[in-house]
Amino acid sequence: MDDPFTETAGRKAQAADAMLEKLIHDPSPDSLKAVAADPRLNEDLALALLNRRDLPREVLEDLSKNAVAQHRKVQLAVAMHPRSPRHVSIPIIRRLYTFELMQMALFPAVAADVKMAAEETLIGRLKTISSGERFALAKQSSGRVAAALLLDPEERIMRAALLNPRMTELLIAKALKAEEASAVFVAAVSHHEKWSRRNDIKMALLAQEHTPFAKILQFAQELPARMLRDALLNSRLKPNVKSYLRALVEQRGRSQARRGD
Repeated sequence: MDDPFTETAGRKAQAADAMLEKLIHDPSPDSLKAVAADPRLNEDLALALLNRRDLPREVLEDLSKNAVAQHRKVQLAVAMHPRSPRHVSIPIIRRLYTFELMQMALFPAVAADVKMAAEETLIGRLKTISSGERFALAKQSSGRVAAALLLDPEERIMRAALLNPRMTELLIAKALKAEEASAVFVAAVSHHEKWSRRNDIKMALLAQEHTPFAKILQFAQELPARMLRDALLNSRLKPNVKSYLRALVEQRGRSQARRGD
């Protein structure tokens, strides 16, 4: 025989869910605040509420304090909401897992400063996460995170980061200037079909002590004299190599003068 008390409780729960579901679509900020603070709010209803992009900041703040926000999906949705207050989203970021942070950094609607906080948190964890996770991040993460993995001690991770579709010329040039840039990484960029053709990267490679000598000669010939001169200003190449390249710049200057360029 069915328990009448259980049946009554079930009907009340269904009625509460129906009421909350109706209020989720209400345009009134007061109604939305009431829903966000309601202790009967479950995970599905909270996620449905968070699908609304017009939620007031106060609603998101109340929802973050509700017991339902203990669910990870709700936490992530609150942090990723474009109207979520920074004092709500930033503390949540620190509690997120690796691939939740990656998802946040890639989601278009997330505010730029929140994305940056997620990226910085992720970059700060790189030395403590597994090789497999770093490899996955190298392939799939945002450009800034992948750029940090260009300096990873594992070659397969570095090469995966180099192939990341969000990688940019600027990020690679910056990584080449880092003290931690390995000879393997520098050689990989020097011989890369795409990146070795970019002038800013050629300049960065001409400032790198690990750049293969044959590539130094090639890039020096390909760069305009002005860019070659700039590349040598803070170069870590051996003094004799820099002297040779400076002589090359001077020779070009004399040749241009003779031609009247």
